[in-house]
Amino acid sequence: MRRFLDALHRLLTWLLVATVGILVVPVTLQVISRYTALIPAWIWTEELSRFLFIWMIMLGAMIAVREGTHFMVDVLPDLAPRPNALLQIFSNFCVLLFAWVFLAWGVQFVRFGWDQTSELAELPMAFIFVAWPVAGVMWVLFLGESFLASFRVLLGKTDR
Repeated sequence: MRRFLDALHRLLTWLLVATVGILVVPVTLQVISRYTALIPAWIWTEELSRFLFIWMIMLGAMIAVREGTHFMVDVLPDLAPRPNALLQIFSNFCVLLFAWVFLAWGVQFVRFGWDQTSELAELPMAFIFVAWPVAGVMWVLFLGESFLASFRVLLGKTDR
């Protein structure tokens, strides 16, 4: 399972890199067309930028949950391993609630957008809306891995 999650994490990281790389193109076209007469002002670039930005945020959130850097607040002092594991379990449980919301309502969101298309590019909106339930599923998978690691610390099993 660990190898699968590692491969999934690498895939998400590469998708994030690709999304950011592709996002540069329409944003650059927007800026150039706004301030020069070199190219026409394409309206579709704004829509594509928005959709890529949504996916960029969701992919980044998925990666951050796996790396344990999303939803982290450093206000508590450093604790011993077992109390820290308990705090991690509580924190991950709160994030898990958000994951279930993203998953459950995200499926409804996709159903809502199933027959809709975007105004300019006429892309199916379900391709955009599916980012929410996909994020929920990834969070559940990655949080499960984190829960197991925290329970191992509580039980005194530090080997993998």
